Amino acid sequence: MRGLAAGLGVLAGALTALGLGVSVVRAAGPDEASRPEFYTTKVQPIFQANCYRCHGGMNHSGGLNIATRAGMMKGGHDGAVLVPGDPAKSLLVRLIRHEGPQNNPRPMPPKAKLSEADIATVERWVKAGAIMPADAPLQ
Repeated sequence: MRGLAAGLGVLAGALTALGLGVSVVRAAGPDEASRPEFYTTKVQPIFQANCYRCHGGMNHSGGLNIATRAGMMKGGHDGAVLVPGDPAKSLLVRLIRHEGPQNNPRPMPPKAKLSEADIATVERWVKAGAIMPADAPLQ
């Protein structure tokens, strides 16, 4: 049993020395959220299922179009909803957490709160800089 444990330790050390351990950590780390593919595969489906009906395509309720980064940066009647790199200052994150301004909380989506996993995905994307493809087409 000791021989097996020692062998695994040597193997793990060798993989780390070769940089293989680092690449595994990097692939699962925050760098993934800074890639345009993270938006198209993880964030955009959340927006499509929960937000685009009112804030995408031809509908821009409250003057807000979240189908593009420019639309989120411009924002709606209350201004920008996105502060890349800072989820705490992003109105988008506060609204999907149902923690909007006390004078007008407007929880989004209005009927049912997103799952904690979906909220965490959006927060992670915002924290990583809210990177989107140049044109993230509505699907």
